[in-house]
Amino acid sequence: MRIQPNPVFDANAAGSVDLGDLPEWNLTDLYDSPDAPELERDLDWHENACAEFASEFKGKLADLDAEGLLECVLRYEKIEMVEGRIMSYAGLRYHQLTTDPERAKFLSDCQDRITTSSAPLVFFALEINRIEDNALDSLFDSNAALARYKPVFDRLRAMRPHQLSDELESFLHDRSVVGSSAWSRLFDETIAALEFSVDGETFNLEGALNFLTDHDRGKREATARELARVFSDNVKLFSRVHNTLAKEKEVEDQWRRMPTPQSGRHLANHVEPEVVEALRNAVVSAYPMLSHRYYELKRKWMELDALQIWDRNAPLPMEEKKSVPWEQACGLVMQAYGEFDPRMAEIAKPFFEKGWIDAGVKPGKAPGAFAHPTVTDVHPYVMLNYLGKPRDVMTLAHELGHGVHQVLAAGQGELLASTPLTLAETASVFGEMLTFQRLLDSAATANERKVLLAGKVEDMINTVVRQIAFYDFECRLHEARRQGELTPDDINAIWMSVQSDSLGPAFEFMEGYETFWAYVPHFIHAPFYVYAYAFGDGLVNALYAVYREGDSGFQQKYFEMLEAGGSKHHRELLAPFGLDASDPKFWDKGLSMISGFIDELEAMET
Repeated sequence: MRIQPNPVFDANAAGSVDLGDLPEWNLTDLYDSPDAPELERDLDWHENACAEFASEFKGKLADLDAEGLLECVLRYEKIEMVEGRIMSYAGLRYHQLTTDPERAKFLSDCQDRITTSSAPLVFFALEINRIEDNALDSLFDSNAALARYKPVFDRLRAMRPHQLSDELESFLHDRSVVGSSAWSRLFDETIAALEFSVDGETFNLEGALNFLTDHDRGKREATARELARVFSDNVKLFSRVHNTLAKEKEVEDQWRRMPTPQSGRHLANHVEPEVVEALRNAVVSAYPMLSHRYYELKRKWMELDALQIWDRNAPLPMEEKKSVPWEQACGLVMQAYGEFDPRMAEIAKPFFEKGWIDAGVKPGKAPGAFAHPTVTDVHPYVMLNYLGKPRDVMTLAHELGHGVHQVLAAGQGELLASTPLTLAETASVFGEMLTFQRLLDSAATANERKVLLAGKVEDMINTVVRQIAFYDFECRLHEARRQGELTPDDINAIWMSVQSDSLGPAFEFMEGYETFWAYVPHFIHAPFYVYAYAFGDGLVNALYAVYREGDSGFQQKYFEMLEAGGSKHHRELLAPFGLDASDPKFWDKGLSMISGFIDELEAMET
């Protein structure tokens, strides 16, 4: 779902274009097979290690000296790494074919064993949070190796006001496999099994969504109506999933005394609520000068009285119809990365050569795209659904940016490598920007430049405006759920209110579009995640402006920022570039880049 069209090229219908040999994952760097003896060995080790850890440290953390606490942390980190390897393998294998009952069972069985084995570890965070601040600070002051892990302790202790009793925390841990994770699996399996009929052929969700960027307006309309039909047929189930997960979250939030449904996400992202609110308000205030203004331009270009929803990501009338073979896409992205810094291309190179990318669209494969870091002693894996569309080239640039970031951050170790979601999009969006600017600088004609600029504006609107609209949808949905059960019509109405506000008066909305909330996976897997995309885009726009201004040593500072992983707060990471995300003007600077592109497009019309 991440990347939207950047119309430089176009592919024909799914499966009808020769894209070349698309790579598949080689998961043997994790385990050779589901019945590999090493996997069973690690499962047994994990069970024993968790039990021994609890036996040696439970009830004793407050009495440990610095060396003892460091040993405790290092052992906890190793347990996390083995657990991460097991679940990465099971999860990635499942995403390759979510409709396979054996793979689903394997994932579920691994999750059950890990959840059971790790139950004795619940005490760790609870006891850490009971240690007095002065006592913990003195331990950090006396041991530099332990002090390196202070950000881990800071994240744990941010939850101190929301911590429950030991018994309740243990209960929530044990129940997790039949709670939100089970409903998420139901959602994933339902989405993967949906079938859509377009022009007499049957497609999965990814294949159907591909047609919304087709040059043939009739095919786009037929696809949109077919999507609406299938979503409407399944809307009761999707409504049940959303109602249940929102209610489960409400109950847990009440017990944890979270002030808002979004509070847990802000804590996990290590970002202040007022920073997110400033971002949200800046984007919503900018709707008229961004999405409303651009879509009015697009309506005129397409010579329509009103845009329909199947026109939102349509190719422009003036653009050339082409497709991008896989090798060409790889070359474009690698060239852009290498021109920025040869080290960046060198880090990206193994992804293409060693089976770290799964690119093809296949029946039962999970939709969308992602980069999964696995564990710090292996390497990331990238999943795409590559169809040769312009958005697919940018998706490759985006996910490869994640991969580069994850490789660089791995040096921090398992507990410090993970980057908060608000900063996790930095390298990915920056990778897109590098690829876009590479194409823009090589544009041979004014028309080609116009198409590129329009495509980038659409991409940025989808990344900023659309994601903030998604965030508003979630905020309104969770707030409404607190007043009682929501019918499908209730959820539909919330969806349409944010869509109308964000897209603007250039649009008419077909009957059935009100159900399109149903397929967005982030609402299920990571509530309120979506603002991280807008955060990342605004941050990268500001970063890229610093880069284009010729900041001395920018590349080195950029690499150091990525290498920091989750070891620093966003304020520390941005300071070397003279940027501060807590300043409301910071977001205006990022949005002005989008507005400036629209200014240039409007000037081309005169």
